[in-house]
Amino acid sequence: MKNTTVLISGASIAGPALAYWLDLAGCTVTVVEKAPTLRPGGQAVDFKGATHHTILERMGILEDVRRLQTGGTDVTVVDAGGKALTVIPGEFTGGDLEIRRGDLARVLYDRTHETCEYVFGDSITSLTETASGVHVTFERGAPRTFDLVVGADGIHSGVRRLAFGPESDFVQFRGHYYALADIGGMSGGALMYNEPGRMASTGGPKAPAFFVFASEQLDYDRYDTGQQKALLRKAYEGGKWRIPELMAKLAQADDVYLDSLSLVKIDRYSAGRVVLLGDAAYGNTLGGFGTGLAMVGAYVLAGELLAAGGDHVVAFERYEEQLRKYAAGSSKSNAGPFLAPPSKWRMRLRNLIFQSGFLSGLMLKIADKFATDIDLKDYPALARMTG
Repeated sequence: MKNTTVLISGASIAGPALAYWLDLAGCTVTVVEKAPTLRPGGQAVDFKGATHHTILERMGILEDVRRLQTGGTDVTVVDAGGKALTVIPGEFTGGDLEIRRGDLARVLYDRTHETCEYVFGDSITSLTETASGVHVTFERGAPRTFDLVVGADGIHSGVRRLAFGPESDFVQFRGHYYALADIGGMSGGALMYNEPGRMASTGGPKAPAFFVFASEQLDYDRYDTGQQKALLRKAYEGGKWRIPELMAKLAQADDVYLDSLSLVKIDRYSAGRVVLLGDAAYGNTLGGFGTGLAMVGAYVLAGELLAAGGDHVVAFERYEEQLRKYAAGSSKSNAGPFLAPPSKWRMRLRNLIFQSGFLSGLMLKIADKFATDIDLKDYPALARMTG
């Protein structure tokens, strides 16, 4: 197979998943990650339906995921006095299989790090395509040339910016922000509280403390934890329930992450020898099955490269043909107004859905339909390698 040296940017989920398949196919794979180490912990991610299970089985990690699963957590919606209003079932928040993002990343890393090169604490600074490859410069490492480059580096993808254009051309802000905070000492189980346009949750599947709030677009440094804490405190000024306690504890929280709810809209997934995977190509924050979508995308991209004998032009086109419709299912949802309804009336309506077994069941069926809406191809060459 030609085009056998591949650089993947991003060592979270999509990148190592692709590294697994490309390594099996005989490629020489390098994964570069801006973070200094593999990121532990993090929010819970989940898998839904037969398609996602098939990918986990074909990768040979289904039992690992089951062993590490957190288990779907029922979340009780409460009023300001702590009175229960409704319960959001664990199968809705956690799918069929729920696992911490860091645990899943570790499983994928353990399957690939002995045969793939991982470079932590570095990032790509330029991409120059030549007739035979892509010349890549790095923030810290020496320049290198690869046959192909894959951007699996999230919604704020640096590869997409370098190869396609500025983030503002492809990422649509959806009117809300979310925050995850490692705030301890919050007893009472998984609880969620709403005020119009904002939500606070403790003990749930995402993080010890999880927030979603409506906002104009904010200008801040995503790597400045102090600035993020200040924005979060401002967004929750005057809040009731346990919000004052959460904001007081926020000062001592070491791990805080604030980001927008955004949707990636891009006309093509590839430009020459550079291709996008996962959230970099079809991200939708809190969209419902982004992790499964990324892992399906990794399987299809590797399978098509192998089926095309490494012809990236053919493979990238076939990869996009299969993923475009599937990714559109995730893009239909906007979690912001659902998690942080804009009015008391919308809050009551959302709660009524989960008070009705029929309506909540219907929502689960719709989510499962989107997660399985792809005819997953068999790639005989990959099957022989895994079998």
